Amino acid sequence: MGRLNQGSDTFPTPEEIVASLDRYIIGQGDAKKAVAIALRNRWRRQRVEGRIKDEIYPNNIILIGPTGVGKTEIARRLAGLARAPFIKVEASRFTEVGYVGRDVESMVRDLVEISVNMVKQEKTKMVEEKALQYAEERLLDLLLPAPKAIRTEIKPDANGKAEDSSREKMRQMLRQGKLDDRVVDLEITRQGTPLIEIFNQSNIDELNVALEEAFGNRMSRKKKKRKITVREALKYLQTEEVEKLIDMDEVIGEARRRAENSGMIFIDEIDKICGSGVSSGPDVSREGVQRDLLPIVEGSSVMTKYGMVKTDHMLFIAAGAFHNKKPSDLIPEMQGRFPIRVELTSLTQEDFRRILVEPDSSLSKQYIALLATEGITLQFTEDALDAVAQIAAKVNETTENIGARRLHTIMTKLLEELLYAAPKISDKTVMINGAYVQSKLNNIIKNVDLSRYIL
Repeated sequence: MGRLNQGSDTFPTPEEIVASLDRYIIGQGDAKKAVAIALRNRWRRQRVEGRIKDEIYPNNIILIGPTGVGKTEIARRLAGLARAPFIKVEASRFTEVGYVGRDVESMVRDLVEISVNMVKQEKTKMVEEKALQYAEERLLDLLLPAPKAIRTEIKPDANGKAEDSSREKMRQMLRQGKLDDRVVDLEITRQGTPLIEIFNQSNIDELNVALEEAFGNRMSRKKKKRKITVREALKYLQTEEVEKLIDMDEVIGEARRRAENSGMIFIDEIDKICGSGVSSGPDVSREGVQRDLLPIVEGSSVMTKYGMVKTDHMLFIAAGAFHNKKPSDLIPEMQGRFPIRVELTSLTQEDFRRILVEPDSSLSKQYIALLATEGITLQFTEDALDAVAQIAAKVNETTENIGARRLHTIMTKLLEELLYAAPKISDKTVMINGAYVQSKLNNIIKNVDLSRYIL
């Protein structure tokens, strides 16, 4: 299934959304089911007519589980499928008002910026062919600066218009790349360092917004003539023409609408801002962050450089390991804003085995692709995959449980010598079997202290 379109009449069912997530994430059926329903509900709301549409709010979700079991990946893949603006933030990076650190509204401003870039890229694809034509004409004017009045040998073009044959020949050479290395003088518009960047500390995002609104694009734009190749000039001129063809007011309007109605904010490490019941010390700041987050999650208007943006219908997915905390340690108001809670299970040996081979971009496929660039055909036997999965499960049990990320450390150590020597290897077919895995990793596994440092 391709990317979803929330405005489409044929939006995939929750079952189809789960099937798409299965291509990238192994297991965690309950979590996939919950987010699939949440995504389908967003499409349903878009189709509701009348005033009740504004009263239908998303059911925010808390994903509970140890690191490396797929919490972030589920949210990221879901946003990718839905073509929705998506941002991942760590709750522990925010501080309540009055402390040094990022304020919680910055996540909304960042989401809107992502939405604007997303819409702009879509619009760019629609006009880039026309922009290229305009860029070609401007470049031909540079290459053939003589007035048309003194040009000779006029002939009709495909549209029946008179066309200078020398210009047409130059156009063909340009398209064939024969002029790529020729140097031309081109006036380049440079964006100087804006004042905003000088002050760009995390606690003054609102000052940034105010400055950009006050000065806009009038800050530090300079023009300078440079000698650049035709290849570079064509790219630069095409970019300039794209900017002229795109209606930024339309882009901003669509981006705001998309952020407000389809935006997804993934708040990781939400357990880190849980209090412990003590009303003094660092817990005061943690509870303060929750209280600052609350209006955003409940629904409020946030000032961005693109105007006011409402958060009422944004979907918030929070996640945390909750090792020594529980969701009930959040303040009651925050708990109420995350009505759906899903517990993700720890990964088993069988899960690790499937993760190694089943996803479209599995770890084994990644290493096969990497070594193929050196002309090496890498193969893994069934017993090799079993051994790697067994070791991953065992190390997670005996040391810190980091979930599927353990496979990265094990595979890196397993293939370390091969990756180092690959350019000089004469035998271009390499088979990794169970015995090879054991020979490389057995001594490390036996020594628990050593495995803590290496795996």
